[in-house]
Amino acid sequence: MGINRTRWAACLFGAGAMLVGGAALAQSKPTGSMKIAFSNSFASNSWRQQMLQDWDKVSKQAVADKQVAAAPSFTTVQNQATEQSQQIRNLILQGYQAIVIDAASPTAVNGAVRQACSAGIVVVSFDGTVTEPCAYRISIDFKRMGRMELDYFHNRKLKGNLLEVRGLAGFVVDNQIHEGVTDGLKQYPEFKVVGSVNGDYTQTVAQKAVAGLLPTLPEVVAVTTQGGDGAGTARAFLDAGRKLPVIYMGNRYDELALWKSEHDKNGYETQSASIVPGVATFAFWYAQQLLAGNKLPKEVSLPIAVVSQGDLEKSLAATPKGGVYDQTFTRQEVLDYVRQHAAN
Repeated sequence: MGINRTRWAACLFGAGAMLVGGAALAQSKPTGSMKIAFSNSFASNSWRQQMLQDWDKVSKQAVADKQVAAAPSFTTVQNQATEQSQQIRNLILQGYQAIVIDAASPTAVNGAVRQACSAGIVVVSFDGTVTEPCAYRISIDFKRMGRMELDYFHNRKLKGNLLEVRGLAGFVVDNQIHEGVTDGLKQYPEFKVVGSVNGDYTQTVAQKAVAGLLPTLPEVVAVTTQGGDGAGTARAFLDAGRKLPVIYMGNRYDELALWKSEHDKNGYETQSASIVPGVATFAFWYAQQLLAGNKLPKEVSLPIAVVSQGDLEKSLAATPKGGVYDQTFTRQEVLDYVRQHAAN
């Protein structure tokens, strides 16, 4: 599917998404005096930076509209669960009524999350979700995303050596995508992993890591990635004078632009997938509605945005230079999503 706003909305609010449990939507109390904090585990790549910009834009407007009193974001140093746990404890002491978390670990911050819940604070996790039962989860099936990459390579009838470019070591999303890749490899024995590096969801890191490994590798037919690393991976192959393998991309502008350039030159084809950074704004409104007294499900699952070859030009045109394909969410869009799926 393409990922222009209209078709993405159709996916989000149609059969492609799933809501777990029922929901009551009558807002029972005002939230203008309440504060929501965002605890973010790292911000070292374009996806995270755009996510923070989305949060800032939507939350500042919500403050201006007196829907909340404040909604600042706080970022820890490069995915440190211990530091994030302390940050969450500090936010408890500072009197926030809700805390939205993109967690460094699904389990390592659970103690701090339990403390927040015990203090009567609403906790909503997304992207890097937590396993603590008291927290709400805006989840994405990242394992499926890893599996999708192998499905695509298989459907292209590729066969041979595969390079895996992973994300940030120790991050829950990295582990989940890797699990999906591993499952795909079990089903498709025509692929053999000949190397693995961490690209940290960043083009420069991925390019350096892949370039360092390439001299030891045989011919590679396909590369799995995790987003933000596809263009750097491609440049490493091109700079080394190697044949460009089929590299699964991650919806970043530079990935889509490189893909289009190679397609225009020699017919190069691939596919791309990611979640939108604006998922943070979905989590913001979810927390605000919980503070308003709405009884929402403990878990909601959002879809993955996929760019196919036929959608490339349109998707590239819709993506900001240096950024990621994105959509922010309004309060009404979140309510419509909940209302539609609660009725299904």
